[in-house]
Amino acid sequence: MLTVVPDPTSDDDRSATGESSLIDQIVREGARRMLAEALRAEVDAYITAFADQRDEHGHRLVVRNGYHQPREVLTSAGAVEVTAPRINDKRVDPDTGERKRFASAILPAWARKTPKITEVLPLLYLHGLSSGDFVPALGQFLGSAKGLSAAVITKLTEQWKAEQRAFADRDLSGVDYVYLWADGIHVNIRLEEHKLCLLVMIGVRADGRKELVALADGYRESTESWADLLRDCARRGMTAPVLAVGDGALGFWGALREVFPATREQRCWFHKIANVLAALPKTAHPGAKKALAEIWNAEDRRHGLDAVKAFEAAYAAKFPKAVAKITDDVDELLAFYAYPAEHWIHMRTTNPIESTFATVRHRTKVTKGPGSRAAGLAMAFKLIESAQARWRAVNAPHLVALVRAGARFERGVLVERDEDTAA
Repeated sequence: MLTVVPDPTSDDDRSATGESSLIDQIVREGARRMLAEALRAEVDAYITAFADQRDEHGHRLVVRNGYHQPREVLTSAGAVEVTAPRINDKRVDPDTGERKRFASAILPAWARKTPKITEVLPLLYLHGLSSGDFVPALGQFLGSAKGLSAAVITKLTEQWKAEQRAFADRDLSGVDYVYLWADGIHVNIRLEEHKLCLLVMIGVRADGRKELVALADGYRESTESWADLLRDCARRGMTAPVLAVGDGALGFWGALREVFPATREQRCWFHKIANVLAALPKTAHPGAKKALAEIWNAEDRRHGLDAVKAFEAAYAAKFPKAVAKITDDVDELLAFYAYPAEHWIHMRTTNPIESTFATVRHRTKVTKGPGSRAAGLAMAFKLIESAQARWRAVNAPHLVALVRAGARFERGVLVERDEDTAA
């Protein structure tokens, strides 16, 4: 089932007195969620790594086991309560005979202060802290500023810029991205009038793993900016994806048709629902949301088309513009039905990009942003790189290779080839 992430509480509702420091606001609003998500993803990765190890009854040796007792972690804004996931690891060390134990690298046992600089630093930079602000800010956040001189921070950010440039120039001929998500993320730039527009592409490899494909500085998500990025990817050996997912307003689609014309298009339902509701009075929203859910959550394409007709019959007379937003893009909105049912939940939205940038995208209104476009690009790269280590593979990853091979799926189910016909 598709999950539409609700809009966060508006930053305008918060006090604008300026009495609280920026780092306090970030920690108060984001530290609990950041730590919880990081810990959960760390546990997911650990369990996945040993998913094939089972006992004589076929039961997994490494499984979830609820949560530890809540504990407080000190931050600059005070204590943040953290409830860490717990793992039951039944594996035995063959040398010592002792049970294996999971140890969190993010929040070690009995730790009372947040220890991770690599994830905190790019987030702070994108929220508007200059390199000169890092030492006191990180000192407060981490509990110690030892070794965090301005020179060290500057050297580290320069290193990240170099890593981002190397990533942007890497060879793509050895990897195959079957599915692709694309979106534009806008970030304020402290020293410039215009925002930095980050063009982000995340792909699904043939083995089902998600991976950052490209990150570039674009101009207002224009077709030419996207075309430049896609041409560069093609020049470095990228193969045309089977299906691309994105917002209908993107200049990305014109660029995709030019560079990879064979790639099929899927409009993001997260954006589409917002567009439809914007064309309806609030009193009509509950009914419209339910009617739209009947489309994207239908049993198959045929039932989805029936739901489109029902939506049109219910709203076309009074709200033709809202209905046109669905009927004009119906093929692109329902494209995901031609692929494995296990993949539908992944293909209906650009959620992998949305969720990665949620903190940055929704909080830049009250901050100054990074000091330069190059720094903003580098920090965004490090933020995604950190998040990527926690991304899960798509459901039924073995089916991704079949999609690339041209296998046919009806109602989300693989259609077996007739051996006599194939012969």
